[in-house]
Amino acid sequence: MKKLTALILILTIIASALCACTPQYKDPTEENKVVKSNDKYRNYYEIFVGSFNDSDGDGTGDLKGIIEKLDYLNDGNPKTDTDLGIDGIWLTPIMPSHSYHKYDVKDYFAIDRSFGTMKDFDKLVSECHKRGINIIIDLVLNHCSKFNPLFENACKQALGGDLSHDAKYFEIEKYDSNPGDAYTEIGKNYYYESNFSPYMPEWNLYEKCTRDYFKKISKFWLKDHSVDGFRLDATKYYTSKKGDGKEFLKWFYSESKKIKPDVYMVGENWTGNSEIVDMYESKADSFFSFGFADSSGAFVTAVRNHSSFGLVSSVEKFEKNTKNSNKNRINAFFLSNHDQKRSANYLKTVGLKGTKMAAALYMLMPGNPFIYYGEEIGLAQDSSKNEDEYKREPMIWDSEKLPGIVVNNIAKADKSHAQFGGVKQQEKDKNSLLNFYKRIIKIKNQNPAIARGTLSEYKIGDSEIAAYKVTVKDALPIYIIHNLSDSEAKEIELKTLSTLRGDLVASNDDKTDEHVVLDNNTKLKLPPYSTAVLQELP
Repeated sequence: MKKLTALILILTIIASALCACTPQYKDPTEENKVVKSNDKYRNYYEIFVGSFNDSDGDGTGDLKGIIEKLDYLNDGNPKTDTDLGIDGIWLTPIMPSHSYHKYDVKDYFAIDRSFGTMKDFDKLVSECHKRGINIIIDLVLNHCSKFNPLFENACKQALGGDLSHDAKYFEIEKYDSNPGDAYTEIGKNYYYESNFSPYMPEWNLYEKCTRDYFKKISKFWLKDHSVDGFRLDATKYYTSKKGDGKEFLKWFYSESKKIKPDVYMVGENWTGNSEIVDMYESKADSFFSFGFADSSGAFVTAVRNHSSFGLVSSVEKFEKNTKNSNKNRINAFFLSNHDQKRSANYLKTVGLKGTKMAAALYMLMPGNPFIYYGEEIGLAQDSSKNEDEYKREPMIWDSEKLPGIVVNNIAKADKSHAQFGGVKQQEKDKNSLLNFYKRIIKIKNQNPAIARGTLSEYKIGDSEIAAYKVTVKDALPIYIIHNLSDSEAKEIELKTLSTLRGDLVASNDDKTDEHVVLDNNTKLKLPPYSTAVLQELP
């Protein structure tokens, strides 16, 4: 008995010695608290309404369907880890329209019947606000539907030779001959501008009557129905021979602020970085950072090449230039949206681990990230199809029980596109892409400086390391360090004493369970494909 007791004592001493040499991992996020946002900085989630969740089985997603899934996005309890942690939602157009995508608005003061009622919408807004979620809606001000009553009246008046009444709302003029592909003839040599489609006549943004009408629209949604802001479609086309798009946008933003002082607006200006920098002079809050998105963007390129070359420096330059145009700007980074091929398709070459790494790169940049629905589960699409419907395929909640949604009677759910499983399957896997997204957002919500800070490159001297410092006035700096190598662990001697606030290991799977380690507050050990979020010690 004495021998057995002595053996147990020896084994205990050995185990204690081993523990002393290799500190046991303690998840830093368990000690930190989520800080609820009370400003315009949010983690946004884009919902293509007709594709998200169908509550009544008619084959089209709807507003009640979104309400049913709000607890998936955010259950309102910051202490739980079961939800995604989303605190901002962008809804694609919900107003009456003859198309499935609703970007040709017939009535700016109603809800399309296929999505539900205004009562359903008001309930959705109320339920979002209970959970701390801000909700913005797509607002199409560049053009409307040819079936909009104002435009129908304008056409009748124009054919009668009258351009002084309802025709003033639109870009309608008389030409001796066809002025080009961007125009559609009404008749009798009267044409209207229609850059996107003959079914989408363009508003004259520089007439007082149009602007008065738009003020009514803004008030209806911001004040009467409590939305928090707008995603503005096609701002690139606001400029015309009659006026400057920046001037119009500055006017609309200013008028909307009179209605709702903290209104948030994000514009779609599908151009290069320099044009986006220029558009920020309008003083609108955000513009999508198209130069960093899609298959050729900086985030995906860095993951594919396992190289940080140019990534942080290009973001730092963009951040500086946009701030010079608008000191209050909030850049909006993303991977893909409803007009682009799904990111899961072009990330297939880097697999699940690389897809996680791409998520860490764009989500942890300062500003407001925008997640396209399904991106958090790696939802793919039919790569052989170019129609937009296939970029907007139904959300897959359970890959063993596909939804009955069919987008515009063309695109339906496909089990093979849920390459990593549906939501139900991924929620059970601690190493899933979905749970990786949850952890990213949790770390962000625990460290508000990440979104709100000023970025500056933190040079390590290793081409596979992307690192930067984020500083906020009156707060200790945050450091974000990514190891882009898919095979090599890295050791970094930090320049300042720091504490670990959060870690992400994209390379973990069923066989591996590695973690970022910080020894003596200075020596950082990063597994392959991993990220450390650190804060400088006082």
